[in-house]
Amino acid sequence: MLRAVLPLLSLFGAVAAAGWALRATRTAPAAPGATRPGLWPSLPYGLFGLAAGSLVFLAGRDHPWAAIVLTLSMGPAEWLLYRYRGLSVAALRSTRTPAGFRARSAAVLAGCLLVYLAPLAPAALLVDVEPVTLLLLAAALWISLLLQAFGTAWPPAALCLTAAVCAGAVLLTGSPPGSAALPLCCGGAVLCLVAVALRQLGRPAAHG
Repeated sequence: MLRAVLPLLSLFGAVAAAGWALRATRTAPAAPGATRPGLWPSLPYGLFGLAAGSLVFLAGRDHPWAAIVLTLSMGPAEWLLYRYRGLSVAALRSTRTPAGFRARSAAVLAGCLLVYLAPLAPAALLVDVEPVTLLLLAAALWISLLLQAFGTAWPPAALCLTAAVCAGAVLLTGSPPGSAALPLCCGGAVLCLVAVALRQLGRPAAHG
């Protein structure tokens, strides 16, 4: 019972804190000449943050080091987002057809993702964390951040939130096999996110 209640309390606490911070932001006076971002455009980013936090919480529930490894990987993740943009622009300049750019864009995406994930596998083994779960979760988060950097916010939010809800539901109900729920949910999210990234970022207009 306690194992089911604590995750729910953590979730409700995070939502309450986010709501309080949002309320304070909306009621504070705006700086001269500044405009407040609308609630609807900001919503997918907030939902993704909630989903990402929930997924990391579920991963760190039995393996606390997983959360630490993912946190430390965010520095290289941000650098690779920057490198992806530069490599994509270079690919755009060196190709003459949309099909050629789609192929080069897919190669850039795969290369950056592999560079990000490669150090995480030995890190997971070093701290006794399930490597498959860590790699799938890291891949889902990185591709989501990449899509958000290019203005595609709703698909990452929806897919990661769905993965978090499904994995959390299995955890709360105790349905077997609970240990496989998180990697399966993250794996499904990764497949869908890759499809979205290939479609959205394989267009030259996305990098203009």
